[in-house]
Order: sequence, then C-alpha cells, then structure tokens
Amino acid sequence: MDYFRKYLAPQQGGEQPSGADTVERLVDRASSSTLLDDRRDAVRAIKALSRKFRLEVGTLAMDTLLKVLEMDSSDSEITGYALDALCNVMSNEPTDEDEEIPQPGGDDLGAQFTEIFIKKTDNVGLLLSLLEEYDFHVRWPTVKLLTTLLTNKVKELQECILVFPMGVSKLMDLLSDSREIIRNDALLLLNQLTRGHANIQKIVAFENAFERLLDIVHEEGASDGGIVVEDCLLLLLNLLKGNSSNQNFFREGSHVKYLTPFFELDQDPHRAQVGWSAQKVTNMHLMLQLVRALVSPSNPQQLTTNCQKNMHTCGLLQQLCKILMASGVPADVLTETINTVAEVIRGNFQNQEYFASVMAPSNPPRPAIVVLLMSMVNEKQPFTLRCAVLYCFQSFLYKNEVGQSQIVQTLLPTSADATTISAGQLLCGGLFSADSLSNWFAAVALLNAISNNQTQKEQLLRTQLATSLGNPPVSLLQQCCNILTQGGRVQTRIGILMLLATWMADCHTAVAHFLYNTANVPYLISQVSSSDGDESELCVQGLCAFLLGICVLYNDDQNQTFTTASIRQIIEKRIGLEAFTNKLSHVTKSENYTRAIKKPHLNYKQPSEVFFDHEFSRLFKDVEHDIIKALSPTNNSKDSKQQLANLKEHESIVAQYKDLIQEQDVGLRQLQGQLESLQLEHGRTQRQLDESTQQIQQLRDQNALLKATKGAKSSSSDLCREEEVKQLNEKLQHLSLQLVEKDSHIEKMKTDLLVLEARVNAQDLADEDKENNPSETAVLQQTVNRLNTELHELRLHVSNKDTEIHRVTSECSSLQRQLKELSLASNNLAVDTGKVQSLSDEVKKLTDDKNSLQERLKKANEENLNFADKIHKLEDAVSREQTEKSKVNDELDTLKKEQEDLLVLLADQDTKIDTYKKKLRELGQEVEDDDDDLNDEDLEDEDET
Repeated sequence: MDYFRKYLAPQQGGEQPSGADTVERLVDRASSSTLLDDRRDAVRAIKALSRKFRLEVGTLAMDTLLKVLEMDSSDSEITGYALDALCNVMSNEPTDEDEEIPQPGGDDLGAQFTEIFIKKTDNVGLLLSLLEEYDFHVRWPTVKLLTTLLTNKVKELQECILVFPMGVSKLMDLLSDSREIIRNDALLLLNQLTRGHANIQKIVAFENAFERLLDIVHEEGASDGGIVVEDCLLLLLNLLKGNSSNQNFFREGSHVKYLTPFFELDQDPHRAQVGWSAQKVTNMHLMLQLVRALVSPSNPQQLTTNCQKNMHTCGLLQQLCKILMASGVPADVLTETINTVAEVIRGNFQNQEYFASVMAPSNPPRPAIVVLLMSMVNEKQPFTLRCAVLYCFQSFLYKNEVGQSQIVQTLLPTSADATTISAGQLLCGGLFSADSLSNWFAAVALLNAISNNQTQKEQLLRTQLATSLGNPPVSLLQQCCNILTQGGRVQTRIGILMLLATWMADCHTAVAHFLYNTANVPYLISQVSSSDGDESELCVQGLCAFLLGICVLYNDDQNQTFTTASIRQIIEKRIGLEAFTNKLSHVTKSENYTRAIKKPHLNYKQPSEVFFDHEFSRLFKDVEHDIIKALSPTNNSKDSKQQLANLKEHESIVAQYKDLIQEQDVGLRQLQGQLESLQLEHGRTQRQLDESTQQIQQLRDQNALLKATKGAKSSSSDLCREEEVKQLNEKLQHLSLQLVEKDSHIEKMKTDLLVLEARVNAQDLADEDKENNPSETAVLQQTVNRLNTELHELRLHVSNKDTEIHRVTSECSSLQRQLKELSLASNNLAVDTGKVQSLSDEVKKLTDDKNSLQERLKKANEENLNFADKIHKLEDAVSREQTEKSKVNDELDTLKKEQEDLLVLLADQDTKIDTYKKKLRELGQEVEDDDDDLNDEDLEDEDET
C-alpha cells in the first residue's frame, strides 16, 4: 500500500497525476520488477484503478495482465488480482462511480476490449486452463471473466471455446464444485454459452448435463426453490428447445420421469392459502415451457409421439390435469398449464382418451372438457385463458374421430339432457351469444369437431335449434346463415364463414342444404361484388368468395335453381373471374392468415388479433387452387365434373396398384425366404456329396489293399474280405438311401420351380394390364427381372445337383461291380477250417497283448498329465506372489514419496510461519507462540545453559 500511495500522492508543485500516468507507472512496475511481491503490489493497484479508469487500464495494462496470468499463474493472489482487473475492464455493468464520473468510450467499451482480447485465441485457452486451479481466488474470477466475455461477444467466444479440446468439459466440471457461488455463476456462464449454438448444446448434453441440472433442481426445492432453480431451468430450455438430438437424448435417458415430482402441489391447506410466490410462478412457467419443448408440434412427429407416451406412462399428464382442476392456481400458470396439456395430448389417442375421462371436483362432477368450455365462452375470463382453452379443445379433437363423434353427439336431439350441461349446449350458446369473441371461439371449436370427418359433417346437419315459442325448430346450418345475413361484427362473421366453409367442403349433402335457402347465394354474391371496406372487410369478402367457390366445386346439381353451371355463370357476369380471384387473394395476403397457418397455437395478445384458425387456413390453402381451376374459362361444369370423376377414379386405381404392389412385395419376400431355404438345402446336399466322395475313395483304397494282399495271406484275407464285403454292402445301402432322399429333394425343387414360373407368368399378365402407368410398370418390370434372375439361378442349382447325383450313381454302380468281383474271388479262395481257426487264435492273442499295452500307455499318460498340472499350479502361485510383492513394493515407494513431500511441505510451512511471525513482531504486533515453538525455545535455553 505504501507503493500505491507513492504513485497517487500529490506531486511537487501541488499537481495531481493523471489516471493514465499512474496506470503507466504501475504497468512499468508490474512488467519490470523482479520480485514477486513488487509485481503483486503493482497488479493490486491496477485492479483498484480498473473500474474508475477502464479505458486507461484496458489500453495500457491488458498485455501486462495477460503476461502475469501466463508467467505468475502459480501465485493465486496475483492471478486473482489480474483476473479481477480484466473483468472490471470488460464489464459494462454500471456502478456508483460510473454515475458520478462519465466513462469514456460509452457502453460499447467492454465489447471493444473483448474483441481485442479474443483476437488472440490463446487468451481464451489461457482462461480455460486457469479453471483447472481449485483455488477460489483464481477459479471464481475466471468464471466471471468468461461470463462477461460471452455477454459482450457471444458468437465469437463460442467458436473460440469450441476450438479448444475439452473446453466445454472444463466448464461443465464447474457444476460439480462444492462452493455454491462458483456453481451458480457457472450456471450463468453455461446459459450464455449454449444460447443459439446447436453443437455446443449437444456437447453439453453429452457431458451428463441433464442429470446434473435435474439433481440441482431437486436439491434446491424444485418449484419452491430460488433463483438457482430458475437458472437451471433456463439452461435446460437452451439445451432442449429446437434441438431434436438433445430431445431424443433426454427421452432415451429416461429423464422425463424426473419432471413429474416438480408438479406435485402442496397439500398443506395453510400454505395453500398463503398463495404462490413470484419465484415459484416463474419456476412453474419455465418447467411448463420445458415440457412443451419436448412435445411441440414443430418437433419431428415420431419424437413428439414417444415423449407423449412417456409423459402418460410416468404420470406427468396426470399431474398436469390435477393442476388444471386445482383451486388457488394463478391465472397465468393455469393458462400455461392448459397450453402444455394441449400439446401433450395433441394427436395422441391414448392421452386424448385419458383427458376425456378427467372429471372436475365439482358438485355434481363434470368432465374437465365441459368446465374448460364454460371458461372459453365466458367473456369475463381473461383473454389468454380463453385462447388456451380453445387450443386445448382443438388438440383434443386433432386426429381423434372418437372425440369428434362424442362432441357432435351432444348436439343431436337424441342426446339432449335437460339436467346436465353438455359441450354441445355450451358451444351453441357461445355461437349465438352477444359476445363476438365467444362467437368466434365457438365457431372454431365446432369446425374442429367436423374437420376431415365426412360422417360428422352429415351428422351435424341433424342438429335442430329452438328459436322461440310457437315457431318450428331451425337447423344449425340455417341459423348460422341467418346470423350471417343479419350482419354483425367482423369476428362473428369470420367465425361463421370458416365454420360453414369447413362444413361444406367435400360434403355434397351440406352444400345441398345450404343452397336450399334461396337467400344464401344472393347474399354471398352481394358481399363478393362489394368493393368497399377496410382490411378486415376485405377478408370477409374473400371468405364469402371461398364459400361461393365451394358451392361450385362440391355441387351435386340436385338443386335446379343453383346448379354448378348457373352459379359459375353468375360469378362470371356479376363479379368477374379476375375480381373473384382477387377477393380470394386478399385472404392469403392477410398477415393474420400467415400467422395462423404457421402453427396451431393461438398466440394472441389482444382480442382484435383473432381472425383465422389454423385448420381452416390449411383447408383454404388446399381448396383455393381447385376453385380457381374449376372457374377458369377453359373448364366448364361438365369438364369439372368429369375431371373430379377422373381424379377419384385415378385415386382408386392408384390405391389398387398400391395394394397389388404390397401383395407382390409380400410374395417376393416369401420367394426370397424360399430361395434362402433352397440355398441351405443345396449346402447340405453339397456336404453329403463330399462325404459320399470320401467314402467312395476309402472304398477304392480298401479294394486296392485287398487286391495287393490277396495272394500272400489267403486264409486271413478271406475273413477280412468277408467283413469288408459286409461293410461295403452296408455303405451301398446307405448310398442308396441317400440317392432316394436326393431324388425326392429334386422333385420338391422342381415343384418350387413350377410355382415360381406360375407366379412370374401371373406377374407378366399383371404387367400387361399396367401399360397405362409407365412408372409403376417400370417398378414391376424390375421385380419381374429380379424374379427371372432368381429362377435362372435355381435352375442352375438344380442342373448342378443332377450332375452330381449322376456322378454318384455311376460311382455306386462301379462299387457294385467291384463287390461282385470280390464275392467271386472269395468263393474261389477255399481254405480248410483248422488253419483258419489257428490263425484266428493268433490274431486274438495279438489283440489282447495290444490292448494291455494300450492300457499301460494310457495310465502313464494320465500320470504325466497330473504331474504337468501340479507344475502349472505351482508356477501360477509363484507368479501371483511375485505380482503381489511388486504391488506392495510400489505402494511402499509411493508412501515414502508422499511422506517426503509432506515433510518438505511441513518444513516450508514452518519457515513461512516463522517469517510471518517475525514480520508481525517487527510491525509491533503481539504474537502468541504455540506449544511447539515454546518447546523449541525451551530446548534452545537448555542448550545455552
């Protein structure tokens, strides 16, 4: 500090030195001093000035501080000072001093110094290497400096860290640090590092990040935790959102089940009355977003389906439904929970079925769907909550024909029940209420109940509504048309037009019911021919044009007043084809249409933004081109009908071809299986032929041996020949059996060949029927060629086997001739009985001697083997003892080295303690001597005495 005061003290003449002069002197001292203490003092002073004089320190001292980090990294104190100074220079966070003294360079000063710092990538590598130091005064400033650098230049620093080997791994190791402040700052660092970089996100995920972060979340109290839980959830969101690889890794690692305990509600009624803290609301929002990231409709379909299945299995969907029906849940958390449940059940029939069975804890109990619809059509509920309920209802009906049927059944007269409130009653009440937003919500809910479902469209035509006392009931379709002709707000008209268009698309019966009222078509004509209005009115006119085009496209001409030709003629004369097309284009040019078609989620902030539905937007995109084509001058009504008929006929033909191709694929797979079995059979036959060849060769050798010994040993050879003749007869019988089996196998193969030929001929006939479809004919021709190739190979196999069997047969016949010759020779060799008996006795005696010798030899071999086993066991025991001895010696050497190191460290520590005590005594401080020092002094006094 004396050194620091010397440079900051007033100069002679009363002049105060400038900040740049002071920093320059300190930098010179830090770079030129040979003593570590002097350099440490200089760096400490630079650190003290780094926040007030950021520009001067960053300009003059950055290189010196980096050199200190590189050369003096063994000293944790000077390293910590240098890191703190660099962190102050790079940071743009305001301080109290900054409010008093304006900083030169503005808010961008930290980014400029960061750019200079990372130009040399080795500087980043130096910081990563410092993370290996466990000392708190080194590791913590390093983490803060890296976080600051990432805040200033995130993309550049991400690339620098990605270049260094194990760079991300070193940062991940910080999560295991036992000091919470380092672990918490490491979470902030990793949040910055993983932002918008898919490769780093994958590396962090494979470094076991999911398990570590979930452990921290549960250790900190899950939803009741503090800011650390929020940081962990933000990092998990960075890793999972939009990264299908990490999502799949998260699911395969069975981490989905660890999310379930997070949503367990507190059962204590006293705590429930207190309410939710702001931090708990934030944590719950982030966890719900984490679940939605796994089942988002924008994810790959298979991945979303697997995650939805896991969430149902582990009870996560059940916990979400409990929150949905619980009391005391904040409105924004309830809204996000409804959106999350919507995406968990969207398109998954098992989850949709479970959601349909959820009952609300009311008296009497009602289905959760009914309770949610009551909130949707209630104009007093928050707007975002009503949008979330509609999204949940749409997700429940998405690809769910059973759910669609259940909703439509509540609208039919036979299912009406005056004692209970049904979904159909709520939707009809919302459709005809005074609130235009409720009209739109109810219309969109109904169109999703009949979307892509021809049966339910026709069933909905049976719905009858009671208007007033004494008047007959009116159909739902007619009532919608009546409200439409009465005018009203834009949202009401848009909702009803979308419902009618979805209802009538690809449904001739609904179009006939619509045309039955003669006032409907003139109303549409008047709306389309109008040229006044703002953007919203232009959208209404475009939807009227779309509905009129559906009347042309799906008209069965049963209504004589409004046939396809007459409506088309009206459009041409009253509106004009160009004006009609322009009206349709106003819908697709609308910003609301573009937003709706991108994703199914209703992410609206204001009620005025509500215009188009996602499912309707997809329908409009698909049908618009067909309407324009049907109204084009080159097409008339008959051509359009013929075109539609040809299209349907073509689709049926294509479906038939697909079925035929599938059948042929099945047949081809069967043929391939038969081919493999034939190949295996061929291999077995080949092995049998090889064995037969070896046997024939042995027989030939034995026959030659018999002929050679024929004259010398006539008596003994007679017996041998008799035995050999028997053996040859047995082998001949065995070969005959094999020939019979092979003949049967050949017959089976020929039968298979005939079947293959029949299938190929049938496929040739099918090819002749498909000459009008060249692409499919080419595919089938390739299949036929492949089958012909396989047939040709089978024929080659059969011909080869015929050749081999013929060769075996000829060899067997030659053996039979040889056997006959041997029989004749044995008949000519007559020997008297006594000589044969004596020879037999000698042979028996020799055989007994041979057997006894073999037994003795066997016993000797067994004794030798036992002796060899004992030798091997002894050698193994000796080798094990030597190994254990070497291990013990190594451990002893290690212990000796550690003991020597400890002695050296103790000696150094004693020296440092003595030095510090002397310095304290010199400074006038009282120092109490410990027992060891007192004993040493007593010993010295005794020695002097």
